[in-house]
Formats: sequence, structure tokens, C-alpha cells
Amino acid sequence: MNVNKAIIVGNLTRDPEVRYTQNGVNVTTFGVATNRSWRNEAGELQQDVQFHNIVAFGDLGQNAADYLVKGQMAYIEGRIQTRSWDDDEGRKLYRTEIVAERIQFGPKPQPRGRDEDMDEAPVDDIAESVAPLSEDQNDDVPF
Repeated sequence: MNVNKAIIVGNLTRDPEVRYTQNGVNVTTFGVATNRSWRNEAGELQQDVQFHNIVAFGDLGQNAADYLVKGQMAYIEGRIQTRSWDDDEGRKLYRTEIVAERIQFGPKPQPRGRDEDMDEAPVDDIAESVAPLSEDQNDDVPF
């Protein structure tokens, strides 16, 4: 049995872009970044960011274009696909992408302006309310 399944949760790196095939089918593309962090043997925090190309067709693609924005978190399920083509100079080019079969929208990113609620709380109170990560806590959850 063969399985080709990708599941990622990450933040959009750009707004969705809509194109149409010659038959009029919607093709929406966007990028998603996922990250993970861990501690190496010396106890130093290490981080890794991966960038994924996402393609969604039809109504799923139209919904993504209508409701997703850069910076927004999204859950994407799909299959991994690699396409190849020859450029104008005859070189073979490749692109690996996730063809979305399901997309779940996360909360929209907050504007970069000042948050009035944060202005009311002293900085020391905010810092004390954030619990530090424990050593055995898994840091692989992408945010």
C-alpha cells in the first residue's frame, strides 16, 4: 500500500494568488511557513523554518483566496506533488508543492498597531503571567 499525505499547520507567507486554467478552473497558490525549535546537546536553542508551496483548486482554492491573508495560521491537508518543466534556456526546473484537499482557517493576524489592553497592564505583570517552558516540553508545535 502507498500513502502520500501531508499535514501542516503554519502561517501564510504571502496572500493567496488566484489564476485560472484554460478550462476556467480556479487555481490558488500561496506559501506557508512551519517552524520547530529544540535544544541541542549543549542546551542551546535551535530553530528551523521550512517553507511550503500550497496549491488549491476549485471551490477550495476560491475560499482560500477569499478568506486567507498573509500571516494567518492555517491547517492544510493534502498530497505532495513535484512538477517539472523546461525553462526558456532548456534547463529542467522542479517545484514541490502540497496540493490541498482540506484547509482549515486559523485566526486572522492582529494589526501591528498599539493594543489598548496591553497599555493598561504594566510590563512586569505581563512577563510574570507567561509561564516558562519546562525542559521536557515538546517545542515542535509550529506557531
